[in-house]
Amino acid sequence: MSRPARARIDLAALRHNYLAARRLHGGRALAVLKADAYGHGALACAEALAPIADAFAVAFLAEALALREAGIRKPILVLEGVFSAAELERAAQLGLWLVVHHEEQLRMIENASLHCARLQVWLKIDSGMRRIGVPPERVRDFHARLQATGRVASIALMSHFARADELADPQAREATREQIARFDAATTELPGPRSLANSAGLLAWPEARRDWGRPGLLLYGVDPTGTSPLDLRPVMALTSEVFTERVLAAGEAMGYGGSFVAERPTRVGIVAIGYGDGYPARAPTGTPVAVDGRRTRVLGRVSMDMLAVDLSDLPDAGVGSRVELWGGSVGVAEVAAHAGMLSYELLCNLKRVPVEPIDAARALAATGT
Repeated sequence: MSRPARARIDLAALRHNYLAARRLHGGRALAVLKADAYGHGALACAEALAPIADAFAVAFLAEALALREAGIRKPILVLEGVFSAAELERAAQLGLWLVVHHEEQLRMIENASLHCARLQVWLKIDSGMRRIGVPPERVRDFHARLQATGRVASIALMSHFARADELADPQAREATREQIARFDAATTELPGPRSLANSAGLLAWPEARRDWGRPGLLLYGVDPTGTSPLDLRPVMALTSEVFTERVLAAGEAMGYGGSFVAERPTRVGIVAIGYGDGYPARAPTGTPVAVDGRRTRVLGRVSMDMLAVDLSDLPDAGVGSRVELWGGSVGVAEVAAHAGMLSYELLCNLKRVPVEPIDAARALAATGT
C-alpha cells in the first residue's frame, strides 16, 4: 500500500477562478504560474487554462522554457526579465514577453543583435514598493530609449502593489492610493496597455483595474484580502489518512517536547503527513483539520513524517479515515494564520507529496454525461 498523502488539483476550479477574476477585472488577464503554479503544477495548470487564458506569467526564463518545451504556445510574460544577453536572445527566439525594470536590462536590448521578431516589453515602474522597477522620474527616458532601439514591437506599462491586501490599515490604504497616483502620473500620455492589479488589487481596488489583470494567489482559490466578492473555489486539496490510533489518559503528554497534555481521555489519530511534506512545522495544537469531512484539530507538535489529530468527538473516525489538511473544508488561509505564515508559503513549500491533477469537467465531457 502506498503512502496516502496526496495533493489533488481541481483544474475545473482553476478555470472557474480565472474566468471569475477576468470578468471582475475587465479587459484581459495574465494567469500567474510562477513557482510551479504556486505548488499546483505549472504544466497541468497551463494546459487546463490554455483554451481560455489571454496569457501566462512566470518569474524567470527557466520557468517559461519548461512551458514552451512542453508545447504551451500562449504568450508568456517573464516577470523578472532576463539576466544576460544570452537569455535575451533565447527569450526573443521563443517569443516571450519580457519585463524591463532596470538599466542593465535596457542596455542589453540596446546592445543586442537579435535575429528574430521584435520584443514585447513590459516596462515596470516602482510606484512605491521600493523593490524593483524604474523610478517614476525615469519612465519617459526608458520608454523613449526602448522605442529608439528598433528592437521593441510594443511597450506595456506595469507596477506592483506593496500593501493592497491590508484593507483594515488606513496607512496601507493610503499607500495603495499613492501608488496608483504615482503610476498614473508617471505614465500620462504614454502609449500602451497598463497593468496594476495583482490579486489583492483586482479584488479590492476597482480604481486599479486597467487593461491587464494579474491574478496569482486568487487563481488557486485563496483570497489575500479576506473580503473577496468572487465565489473562489479551492484548487488544491491536501489530504492523507489516519494510519494508527492512540488513547491518552488525562494528564498524559504526547509527541516531541510533550507539548500536548491531555486534559481528558483523548483519542488520537496519527496521520501520514508532516513538515517533511510541507505541512507547517509551526502549526500549533488547535490548527483545524477535517477528518471524514468533519472539522477537528491538530494535537501537539508536527513531526517530519506525521502529525496527530483529535478523534475524541468523532466516534466513527479511525484507521483509514480521510484527513484534509486544507482544501474545501479547511481553508489554506486558516492553516497559515494558525501557523503564523502566508498562504503563499504553504502552497509553494509542498514537497514529497504526489500532485494529482483532476479534471472532472473534461472527464464528464469525454464520456458524454
